[in-house]
Amino acid sequence: MGSIRRTPPSFVALPLLCLLAVANAGDPYLFFEWHVTYGTISPLGVPQQGILVNGQFPGPEINSTSNNNIVVNVFNEIDEPLLFTWAGIQQRKNSWQDGTPGTMCPILPGQNYTYQFQVKDQIGSYIYFPTTALHRASGGMGMIKVHSRELIPVPFDNPTEEHSILLGDWYNKGHKTLKRILDSGRSIGKPDGIQINGKSAKVGDAAVEPLVTVEAGKTYRLRVCNVGMKLTVNFRIQGHAMKLVEMEGSHTVQNVYDSMDIHVGQCMSVLVTFDQTPKDYYFVTSSRFFKQVLTSVATIRYVNGNGPASPELPPPPPENSGGIAWSINQFRSFRWNLTASAARPNPQGSYHYGQINITRTIKLSNSRQVVDGKLRFAVNGISHVDGQTPFKLAEYFGKAKQVFKYDLVKDEAEQGDHKVVVAPSVKNATFRNFVEIIFENKEKSVQTWHLDGYSFFAVAIEAGTWTPEKRKNYNLLDAVSRHTIQVYPNSWAAVMTTLDNAGMWNLRSEMRERAYLGQQFYFSVVSPELSLRDEYNLPVGQELCGVVKDLPRLALYT
Repeated sequence: MGSIRRTPPSFVALPLLCLLAVANAGDPYLFFEWHVTYGTISPLGVPQQGILVNGQFPGPEINSTSNNNIVVNVFNEIDEPLLFTWAGIQQRKNSWQDGTPGTMCPILPGQNYTYQFQVKDQIGSYIYFPTTALHRASGGMGMIKVHSRELIPVPFDNPTEEHSILLGDWYNKGHKTLKRILDSGRSIGKPDGIQINGKSAKVGDAAVEPLVTVEAGKTYRLRVCNVGMKLTVNFRIQGHAMKLVEMEGSHTVQNVYDSMDIHVGQCMSVLVTFDQTPKDYYFVTSSRFFKQVLTSVATIRYVNGNGPASPELPPPPPENSGGIAWSINQFRSFRWNLTASAARPNPQGSYHYGQINITRTIKLSNSRQVVDGKLRFAVNGISHVDGQTPFKLAEYFGKAKQVFKYDLVKDEAEQGDHKVVVAPSVKNATFRNFVEIIFENKEKSVQTWHLDGYSFFAVAIEAGTWTPEKRKNYNLLDAVSRHTIQVYPNSWAAVMTTLDNAGMWNLRSEMRERAYLGQQFYFSVVSPELSLRDEYNLPVGQELCGVVKDLPRLALYT
């Protein structure tokens, strides 16, 4: 492998000056240096090649506070191009740093790139992960924690400690093997098991080290994220209830649950008071809506406890149609805590989203198709492919027509069977429009959707087919502001948001197989004024590639 290209000191300073100094000069900076390498990991007990960040899987946490400026210098020491995305972090005016193939040139092997973004007006639990190829299948992911500033009260007492738990389904095949399977036209099939913070255990296994160590009578915050490839999972703790306090950047009404469904790409925080007999207890994770139930456990250990965890696990929720109804009811119990003081993007409009007139309704239907003998996934009949030129760069330099066509994805799917088009997919959006997006799922598997650059109000999930009359069932008062939404089989989900963040933003399936094979597209949100007030210019030092590789760098916005 070639030598690592070290960043000269001026590289970090110049983009920060151009991107952040205008509005954010007084906010603290956090600096990180990451070396991404291969290393042997065994999440399910089978040694395999993993993707490590600074030698770790899961990767190191980004532990920040609202409005911090985050600077991450990533050195790519694996043998393939690499990008990281910061899922749920709303980079205002800065899709340049979003870390998707549609917005940035990849970091080539032996090179590095410095990401710069701000966690502006945000709190909560998020993840980062690689968006290139099938890299997420082999690791590279970690937790982003954004705390409230000290002057802003949090709607619960400070916990004794907090712990990050990244869990999800796992494949024993490496990312290169899985990518070859998809490229050959086949599905990667069912996962091999479930990992919890990079490990998997069964009832009765000796715990080498506990997942969490607790003191009797004290309360702990667990930040839990599903970083899997495909499956919804449920998590629960023997003998202990969980109080939900935060979900994807929003404080929630503090309901208490025995178990929680968490879909791919989602994060939530629960408070747990450990007030039982001091001994070991199991943290249990099991798959949902899947023919074969996959289960993994981890040990929670009381300090000075006496005795192993009971082999009797708390039961999972029901499955099949009853399980879907149970899960939908749990979704409906999630409410935004409107009395909490907390950072919120666009706080002036946040409280009154139900009183804003809908400007545009977009209905999106996912489908599984075979195109020229190969498996593809599509949105409204369009199966997305990435190109050699990031769409954001092509648009910025006036080369969009050479790279993609706008609006192949229509606002409503055509009825009946139609041929799927495989092409780069970018959809125009009008700046500051208030849009309603309806996700329709006519397939047999649960879907999870994510929108970069925004949070949206998850106002409804119901079985059946959406019609305008269904709006009377929307929660227009205290729906949780979040960035992912699940859609159950033969069901629909509705979200609402204001498209006020200029840039090129990815709307994708969080199932990596589906996203890789086309179930995604990009929203192009352009400010008509081309003003720095609305969007930053191309950063100094940003890599150029494809048809714009040798073009002169321009500052188009003033």
